[in-house]
This record gives sequence, structure tokens and C-alpha cells, in this order.
Amino acid sequence: MKKVILAALGATFLLSSCVSQKKYADLEAKAKETQDLLNSATVKLNTCLEEKATATTRMQTLEDQNAFLKANNQELINNMGNLTTLTTKGAENLEKSLESLKEKDLTIRKLNDAITRRDSVNLSLVQSLKGVLGNLDDEDIEISVEKGVVFVSISDKLLFSSGSYNITSKAKTVLGKVAQVVNNKPDFEFMVEGHTDDVPYRKGVLLDNWDLSTKRATAVVRVLQNDYGVDPKRMTAAGRAEYVPVSSTEKSKNRRTRIVVLPKIDQFYNMIEEGMKDPAINK
Repeated sequence: MKKVILAALGATFLLSSCVSQKKYADLEAKAKETQDLLNSATVKLNTCLEEKATATTRMQTLEDQNAFLKANNQELINNMGNLTTLTTKGAENLEKSLESLKEKDLTIRKLNDAITRRDSVNLSLVQSLKGVLGNLDDEDIEISVEKGVVFVSISDKLLFSSGSYNITSKAKTVLGKVAQVVNNKPDFEFMVEGHTDDVPYRKGVLLDNWDLSTKRATAVVRVLQNDYGVDPKRMTAAGRAEYVPVSSTEKSKNRRTRIVVLPKIDQFYNMIEEGMKDPAINK
């Protein structure tokens, strides 16, 4: 009887241990997921802070110029004294100066509003891309924002076999996720750039790295158009060969395909025009 009791206690202890290990593994997985989200948010925050600093510096320069003009106009008014002594030409010049100040104030506010809207749109785009591509290794795919433009860089080992411009089945899955995002952002256009290393290449009908990089770019564009319905009017295919490297020591990093996503130029100007209609600006 004692042996039976001891065996039962032992089994209970083992089951309890298994449950604890499972809970520990679940907690560990959740902790890793939370850390990944934190890292992603940190990258987004740093990018936003850098762009905000640039915009703030630009706005401060315009405000300094504005303040300088205001001071000069005030000094002009003080020196002229009695307004009845102003000549007709002097009064017209003063009126033009005041009008110039008003226009400069308006320009500052329009530009600041347009930059803010552009940054918000870009942040939304980056979040969408990282949302669908977040499970890939950083070595295979990288998403970044530089000077108001979103870049998606995909390594060639993910897209193509060595020396080939035929898209792999795994790559089509990745491109399908990219297409899912860009199809939901019709106000964006983008360019697909093929990049190679500096090792001379010639095979079959391909003459050199220019040919290879261009063929790879057009292969990506065709998949986006034919397999995933991306409007071809929004896409440009370009070959950059080995002439825009990102690393002088690791050639594998230079073998990549880069998707450059940017708002249509007229969309950015529309943002400025919308800002002009803001009642707060026209006070």
C-alpha cells in the first residue's frame, strides 16, 4: 500500500513539474514577443525624432528670418514718425513689406503642416510593412525611412538563386505581403531597384551586372503586377548594377533588391494646398 501511495505522489510531482515548465515556456515566448515589439517601437521612435529634429531646425530658420523682417519693418515705422509725412511710394512699399511678412508666416505654417502629414503617412506605411514582414530575419529584409522616403531592402538570397533572375517560390510569398500593403496605399508610387556586387558577370544572354540587376528588377515588377494585381502605372523597374554599394567589406550585402516607396509629388503639394484652406492659417 505504501508503494502505491509513493508512486501516486511521484506521478503527481512529475505532472506538476511538466505544467510549470509549459507555463515557463509560454511566459518566455510572451517576453520575447514583447521585447520584439519594444525594439520595433524604439526604431520607429528614433526615426520620428530624427525627422522631427530636421523639420524643427528648418522651421526655426524660417521663423528667425520672419523675426528679422518684422524687426526691420518696425524700425522703419519708428523712423518715419508721423504717417502723414509718408509719400505715396513709401506707403506702398510698407504695405508690400507687411504683405510679404504675412505670406512668409503662411508659408512656414503650410510647410510644417505638409511635413507633419507626410511623416504620419510614412509612419503608417512602415508600420503596415513591418506588420506583414515582421517575422523575417533582419539579414534578409530591412525597412527604413530616409529623408521622407520609405525603403524596403530584400537580400538576393531570399529572392533569387545565385546568378539567376528567376524569382523563388519563397520570394513570391514575401512579395505578396509587400503587394498587400502597397495595394492598400494607392497614393504611393514606387521604384524597384536591382543591385549587384562588383564581381563581373556574364552568362547566356546577360552581358554584365547592368543586365542582371535590371532583369531582377523587372522580374519583381512582373510578379507584383501579374500575380498580385499591383497597377503597373505605379511601378518603375531600374538596374543599378554594382555602383551603389552599401558595404565595402561584405559583398553579400550589396546583392539586394530595393523597393523605394514615395508619395506622388502632386499628393505632397495637395497637402500644402489643404493647409492653405485651414481657417487657423487664414486668420
